Amino acid sequence: MKKILFILVVALISQSVIAQKAALVVQKKKVGFIKPDGSWIIEPTLKDAGNFADGLAPFKEGKEWGYINGEGEVVIKPTYAKVKSFNSGLAIVLLNKEWMYINKKGEKVEMPDSKELYSFEDGVAYIKQNDLVGLINPEGEILLEPTYDKIYAFENGHAKVKKGESYGLINTMGKIVLPAEYEGLGVWSEGNLTAKKDGVSGMIVDGKFTKVEGVLKIWDFRDGEELTYANDALKLVGFINRKGEWVIKPNYKKVRGFYNGLAPVMTVDKWGYINTKGEMVIPETFRDAEIFSEDGLAPVKMDKLWGFIDTSGKLVVDYDYEISNRGLLAVGLIFGKGNEKGFYNGLARVSKKKKWGFIDTKGNVLNNTWFDRVESFTDINK
Repeated sequence: MKKILFILVVALISQSVIAQKAALVVQKKKVGFIKPDGSWIIEPTLKDAGNFADGLAPFKEGKEWGYINGEGEVVIKPTYAKVKSFNSGLAIVLLNKEWMYINKKGEKVEMPDSKELYSFEDGVAYIKQNDLVGLINPEGEILLEPTYDKIYAFENGHAKVKKGESYGLINTMGKIVLPAEYEGLGVWSEGNLTAKKDGVSGMIVDGKFTKVEGVLKIWDFRDGEELTYANDALKLVGFINRKGEWVIKPNYKKVRGFYNGLAPVMTVDKWGYINTKGEMVIPETFRDAEIFSEDGLAPVKMDKLWGFIDTSGKLVVDYDYEISNRGLLAVGLIFGKGNEKGFYNGLARVSKKKKWGFIDTKGNVLNNTWFDRVESFTDINK
């Protein structure tokens, strides 16, 4: 009995998680949203719309914009000439030629003076005064007085800052993590990031700059991965670990990152996959190749079309699709993030004969339905 109850609870939780995802689709120049099971949240009746964020999605009616929730209900009536996505409970909108912040009730929210308004991200937003940039929180409190020439986008709770010609790092509280004394900095990942100081490329390890021998450039680490790639003076690419040590020598013309223990590489003109020991485990036979997803599949290209292989190199979904949105014409929509190439939560966004849809890991088309355009599924409340 306990086991049955446990299964029911897990099932309910899973359904709740699925219900919180949505994909924007376009059909006959009208916009709608679908759930991961292919059912409609909103049928394609909207003139224009943007992706869900922070529980709401912008939509256009006539010449004005408003917001809907994950049930398709209008929460903020179309009133605004232009809008941006919600984050941290606030959004920037244009009303009567004035840009302002509003909350989810559509009420104007006063914030400290700023030369221009910036959307919130990771619970903070920029303010600009006297051509210098600082940070505020959603309550309008100044976390960091305008100090820097530029603050870059926050990633993993940290942002690169620029002062003069030097770069440093701060956290979302505006606290200095690394002083502005570097010629270049990468993205913070689990305590590591790439850096350049005194003309030398290296990494930050345990808060200290560490030179990496024989490196021309190092690409950013990703959370959960122990290796990233780097090239040498000959621009050949290999892999280094989080200590700044070469693990796989730079022998490749091109590479992509490790996922599920495998990375796409190109030695001459074809792509294959190596393991973390540098052993070629899937031969270089593909015209192009992308990283593996958590679903254990990777997109690979043969001739002009893409299919999907598993970690043994077996073709699971035939070469039948395009996976890039390059060249797509929108209806003027607000483009969102997250148009991943490959599978995500069991579905992959693909194109066939100039139509777009989703396939599952067996190659079945979701609801056997194709659209003029689709965007990847995103978390409604994220």
